[in-house]
Amino acid sequence: MARADGNQRPPSLAGASWLTAASTRAVLDAIAQGGFQARVVGGAVRDALLGVPVKDIDVATTAVPQDVIRLAAAAGLGAVPTGLTHGTVTVISDHRPFEVTTLRRDIETFGRQVRVTFTTDWSEDAARRDFTLNALYCDADGTVHDPVGGYPDLVARRVRFIGDAEARIREDYLRILRFFRFTAAYGAGPPDADGLAASIALAAGLDQLSAERVRAELLRLLAAPRVVEIAAVMAEAGLIERLIGARGDIATLRRLVDIERALGRDGDPLLRLAALAGGSRHLTALGARLRLSNAESERLARLVLPDPAFDPATDESEARAFLYRFGVEAFRDGVLLAWARGDAAADHSRWRDRFLLPARWTVPELPVRGADLVARGLAQGPAIGRIVRAFEDWWIAEDFPQDEVRLARALSDLVKANRN
Repeated sequence: MARADGNQRPPSLAGASWLTAASTRAVLDAIAQGGFQARVVGGAVRDALLGVPVKDIDVATTAVPQDVIRLAAAAGLGAVPTGLTHGTVTVISDHRPFEVTTLRRDIETFGRQVRVTFTTDWSEDAARRDFTLNALYCDADGTVHDPVGGYPDLVARRVRFIGDAEARIREDYLRILRFFRFTAAYGAGPPDADGLAASIALAAGLDQLSAERVRAELLRLLAAPRVVEIAAVMAEAGLIERLIGARGDIATLRRLVDIERALGRDGDPLLRLAALAGGSRHLTALGARLRLSNAESERLARLVLPDPAFDPATDESEARAFLYRFGVEAFRDGVLLAWARGDAAADHSRWRDRFLLPARWTVPELPVRGADLVARGLAQGPAIGRIVRAFEDWWIAEDFPQDEVRLARALSDLVKANRN
């Protein structure tokens, strides 16, 4: 991360690859050629100053949306009016989307609904944003502007609301979750006292949010580096229970995060959610409560009941049988969660070996098909399906033998039994 000088002034970002990229320059130049100002704002500037990769690039401008659309077209760029009531146009440059938003001040707020008016005052635009470290602007030449003191907060790893914390939250109650998520991702030490107090005082506002918005922000929070510390604060304040209907199993979450790190794995937000939720009763309800996708709900549903196959104390043949029936993802999820719910250390060798079983054992294909039975003279019909299923059950119970003589003998016995 760049270091602040004695006046805590942000350094220049001149020469940054994301800023000098042809796609970025095309957007900024198109607006400038119309006589308007345009600056990159928010996450791209924040992340660049932190020295982490820049992903999405948002642009703030003094041009109103109609002018942005006109200037983009004149420059041969695409323009999609994705949020005109909020002043936002998505400009497409070299197949990459840039959200370009007119400077604005919020006149009246109703939760997430905002009545706005456009402005050309950069300070007014900064004042209506959420956190100081998200109100940093960067000119095309790399000069960084800091209207609300965001850079000193960034250097100190301090996530702080702009102005009055309660006022910012009332504008959009999702900012409570964003406060904790940004603190878990960028902060150091305990959460900002004013922000924490305001979040607790206005926690009931979370009930007004759509399940989809809560889900998206919660999963981002669960992926953050300091999720355990921040989730513990939230649980103590009763916020976890308000969000997921469970008080929050911080101990299991902590062990899961330690295990993921010991294995060199990226954090899995959905599995961390399962750990945080605790028992099966809460897991079952999460899909509907958070409007999870079908795939996410099915993943959690598989974790409701524990399976002996996950425990390294059981014979490995049980684990192979589970892998064959349910697949690698379900097996790894189950092992990780069972490991985290127990008291084994994050570097426990037997648990690690059980988790790594799919890396050393490839799930085999069933060596018998219906066509093999037809070739033996059996007529097409339900009997073929019954014999194949019986053979499969035998094959799994015998730990997937591959000897052709043994397989042929077992199949013959099943065919004979069916004929009798």
